[in-house]
Amino acid sequence: MDEVQQTLAILPDLSGSYQFFDENGEIIYVGKAKNLKKRVHSYFNKTHDSPKLRIMVPQIAKIQFIITDTEVEALILESHLIKKYKPKYNVLLKDDKKFPYFVITEEEYPRIIVARKANINKIKGKYFGPYTDSRAMYSTLDLIKKLFPLKQCKTPKFKNRPCLYYQIGRCSAPCQRMVSPEEYKEILKGVELFLTGKQHELIKQLKLEMEKYAQKQDYEKAARYRDSYFDVQKTMERQKVVSENTNINQDIIAIYSESNLFVVSLLMIRQGRLTDKKDFEFTNLALSNEHEVLTTFLKEYYTLLSELEMPKTILLPGILEKEEVSLYSQWLTQKSGKNVKISSSVTKRNIEMISLAEKNAKFYLEKLKLEKLNEIQRDYNEVGSYIQEKLGLKKFPYIVECFDISHIQGTNTVASMVTFENGMPKKSKYRKFKVRSTESKPDDFKSMQEVVERRYTGKLTESLPMPDLIIIDGGKGQLSSVMEVFERIGMENQDVVSLAKRLEEVFKPHKSQPVIFPINSPALYFFQRIRDEAHRFAITYHRNLRSKKATSSALDEIKGLSSKNRDILLKEFKGIKEISQASSELLAEKIGRRAGNAVYKFFNPKVTT
Repeated sequence: MDEVQQTLAILPDLSGSYQFFDENGEIIYVGKAKNLKKRVHSYFNKTHDSPKLRIMVPQIAKIQFIITDTEVEALILESHLIKKYKPKYNVLLKDDKKFPYFVITEEEYPRIIVARKANINKIKGKYFGPYTDSRAMYSTLDLIKKLFPLKQCKTPKFKNRPCLYYQIGRCSAPCQRMVSPEEYKEILKGVELFLTGKQHELIKQLKLEMEKYAQKQDYEKAARYRDSYFDVQKTMERQKVVSENTNINQDIIAIYSESNLFVVSLLMIRQGRLTDKKDFEFTNLALSNEHEVLTTFLKEYYTLLSELEMPKTILLPGILEKEEVSLYSQWLTQKSGKNVKISSSVTKRNIEMISLAEKNAKFYLEKLKLEKLNEIQRDYNEVGSYIQEKLGLKKFPYIVECFDISHIQGTNTVASMVTFENGMPKKSKYRKFKVRSTESKPDDFKSMQEVVERRYTGKLTESLPMPDLIIIDGGKGQLSSVMEVFERIGMENQDVVSLAKRLEEVFKPHKSQPVIFPINSPALYFFQRIRDEAHRFAITYHRNLRSKKATSSALDEIKGLSSKNRDILLKEFKGIKEISQASSELLAEKIGRRAGNAVYKFFNPKVTT
C-alpha cells in the first residue's frame, strides 16, 4: 500500500482542507471539502472529463489534510494555503479578480447583487467577499433574500402596485413606498451584519425589531422579524477558529496516544484564522507518558522559533501543573522578549479547541499506524522470522488469528476473530460470535472457551484455513483456559500465545514467565495492532447488538405489530429514532396501512391519523 492509499484509508467524514503533493514534495493542489473522505476519494474513483484532473491526479504522490469544525472554516483555510503555497493546479483561484462578490448597490433603495472584482469601478456600492465557491455563494444569496426583504428589481415592474416578490415576502416594495426609508435602513443593517459574520449582533437586532413591532401591535411585521430571527439561529455557524478578533495569535496543542505511539498536533491560529497544522511523532522509550511528551515538545519546538514566529498564547491540554505552566510561560516570555501566555484553563472555548486539535492528532496517528503496518508488510519475512524465533513457533506465522471478548456486566457478550495474512489484515476472514454459554453471568474464560471451540470444531473449519499462530487477548489465566479446549479437541500442538495489555507481555502455554519484546520493535507493534483490531471489531459488533436490542424491545411493545413487520422496520430504518420520526405514510408504505398506523400512534399518541 503506497502513501496515497494509506491516507485514503483513514480519511474522516469531516470537513477540512486537503493538500496534494507531487513526488518532489511540492504542493500541487489545495482543496476544501464538507466531507474529506467523499471528496478526496472522488479524485481516484472515477474517470475524469477535466483535462486538468487527468493531468494532475497521476502526479499525486502524497496527501495531507487538516480537519476543521465547519465547511466555512475549511474554505478560509483553503484560501490561506493557496495564497501561501501558490499550487500550480489552483490556477483558477490565484487571481481574485475572478472571484464573485456581493455588492450592496448605491441607490435610493439599495439592492444586493453579485459582481466580479473586475467590475468594481463599474458598479458602485459596498463589496463583500470574495467567494471561492460560487454554488455556496448563490445559496447564501437565496438565504439573504429570504431573511431580508430587499428590493429585487432595478426598475419597478408596475406603476401602482407591488410585484409578486412582495406577495411572497421577498421584497418590502419600496418602489411603492410601502416601507419607510428608516425601516429599509434597518433591513440593510441586518444584511451587512450577516455578510460580515456578526450573526450574534444580528440576532440581537432582529429580536429588538420583533419586540418593537409587537408592542406597536403591528403583528405582521413582528412575525416577519420573528421568522428571520429563528432562521438566522438555525443557519448560524459558530466559527471557533475564525475569530472576528484579528489580534488572536495562538497555538493549540493536543496529544493523542495508543500503546507506545504518541502524536502531538499543533493548530496555528494567526490573526484570528486557522492557518496551518503541524504533527509530531514521539516513539522514544524514555517518553513513557503524555506529561513527558508534552514537556519535551515544548522545549524542543519553541526553542527553534524566532520572536516573530512566537504566538501570543499557547493553549495546552490539562496535563501540566500550575507551577509548570508558569515556568514555561516565563521561559518563553524571556526567550522571545514579549509576553507569552500559556493556558490550560477549562473553559468552553478551550475545551472545543483542544477537542479539534485532538481530532487532527487522532487521524494522524491512524496514518502512522498504517505506515508502520506497511513497513511490517514490506519486511514481514524478517519480522515473522523474528517472531518465530523469539516465541519458538513451529511454523512461520503467515496466517495469524486473534480473539477478543466484549460485554457490559455480562450482557450481550460477543467475541471477535480477526485474521492477518503476511502482516496485513484480511477482513474477508474476520468473524464475529454471539456468545451463548454466559448469557446471564459474565465469565470471560468460559466465553473464550466457547468461541475457540466453535471456530476450530464447527463449520468454520471447512471455510477457513488453520492459522499458523493464534493470539488470545488476555493474560496467563485466559491462555490456560483456552489450552483446556485445545487439549480436549486434539490441538495441543497448535501455536497459541496471549497478549497481556498492562505491560504488553506475551505468554506461552505452560510457561510462567512472559516473553518480552523490545518496546519499539516491529514485532511488538504487530501484536499490538492485531490485538487492537480484534478489540475494535468486537466493540463495534457489541454496540450494534445493543442498539438493535433496544430497538426491538421498543417495537415489541406495539400491539398489532407482527414479527415479520418488526423485522422489516429494523431493516429499512437505522434505529428507533428514525422509526419514531417516520410519517404515517412512509410507515404504511413499508409495512401496510394498518400496521403503519399502529406504529405511528405508538410514537405519536397525541396525534390522530
